[in-house]
Amino acid sequence: MKYIVLVGDGMGDFPLKELSGRTPLEVATTPGLDFLTEHGEIGLVQTVPQGLHPGSDVANMSLLGYPPEEKYTGRGPIEAASLGIPMRPEDVAFRCNLVTLKKVGQNLIMEDYSAGHISTEEARVLIEDLNRELGTDKLELFCGKSYRHILLWRGGPEGLRTVPPHDLLGKNIYHAWQAYREEPLLKDFLVKAIKILEKHPVNRKRIEEGLPPANALWPWGQGRIPHLEPFSEKWGLSGAVVAAVDLIKGLGRLAGLSIIEVEGATGYLDTNYEGKALAAIEALKEHDFVFVHVEAPDEASHQGSIELKIKAIQDFDRYVVRTVIEETAAQFGEYRILAVTDHLTPIPLRTHSSKPVPFVIFDSRDESPKRSEGFSETTAQGTGLFISDGQTLMSRFLEREPRLPQE
Repeated sequence: MKYIVLVGDGMGDFPLKELSGRTPLEVATTPGLDFLTEHGEIGLVQTVPQGLHPGSDVANMSLLGYPPEEKYTGRGPIEAASLGIPMRPEDVAFRCNLVTLKKVGQNLIMEDYSAGHISTEEARVLIEDLNRELGTDKLELFCGKSYRHILLWRGGPEGLRTVPPHDLLGKNIYHAWQAYREEPLLKDFLVKAIKILEKHPVNRKRIEEGLPPANALWPWGQGRIPHLEPFSEKWGLSGAVVAAVDLIKGLGRLAGLSIIEVEGATGYLDTNYEGKALAAIEALKEHDFVFVHVEAPDEASHQGSIELKIKAIQDFDRYVVRTVIEETAAQFGEYRILAVTDHLTPIPLRTHSSKPVPFVIFDSRDESPKRSEGFSETTAQGTGLFISDGQTLMSRFLEREPRLPQE
């Protein structure tokens, strides 16, 4: 039996007045997802435990079958694991965005959480220059992709109440900035970084080209390194991860899963959708399980674009879901597909919601039609099937109970 999980990050939404009370999932043309729904088991799953922030880190850890309420320590150390950054137990890693701040009257506004989705090439120059000027044996920057980077604080403190920059879009950053004031070493690092970035040639060129400058660093999601039991021990399966973003790769590395790199996978709307699907099929020739993650719908949601979100969902369906359906049927005898969104990213909020999300499980051994409705939040809610957490969903999908770690 082969198992494949397809995650459309942030696909779920609220009913929108612009769509006559429908969600983007209900409006999008998704024959692949609709086929899985027609022949599969659809319901809702609570991926974000009560009391935890509804981030992709928490939600995808849950979908991989690890309870975040027990295992989650922060987003930063997960992405640090993806980059192979060595961490001691006492170290703290922050996810660190390059962002665009804008002065509006007396307020400083978070204009763009990604500095216009700055290219990795430009970002590398900025991060390396900042690290050369400001890096110490305590604080060090590591370059990731595009706007996503890591700030490592060796022997750093826990407990700062940092705010994700995508939660601050269009808002005054004053109150969120107070967290950095609690730690003078960190505040001084960030203030000096702003002064360097404001005058940096990369940003001067971006301004000349009409692009938002990467004029500040924004650390958040900090934590110490988490410990996940290997996926192979927990579930008795060998597995792999296909993803563009460091967060998902980091979860995979921490779980002992193979990381499959795909040329042209960007973590954005221009990602190589089909390449990811074909890489997943190839990985299934060696592994029992593969986890495929596509970031694009979430990025469109953060931009507040209904049109782009519908397109991202349709691209996910056409190039990932349908490709996987066709190729698994052609190459494997028995297989199960789980299609799911990790969390809702409602267009009106432009950030994540902790409400339950739709999922569908398809089993190649049972192709009898069960319903005619398409894959959507409404269809999932209408079945009355509710799964309380990601570990229970994974158990249901894999048709087994997790193996408890040795005491």
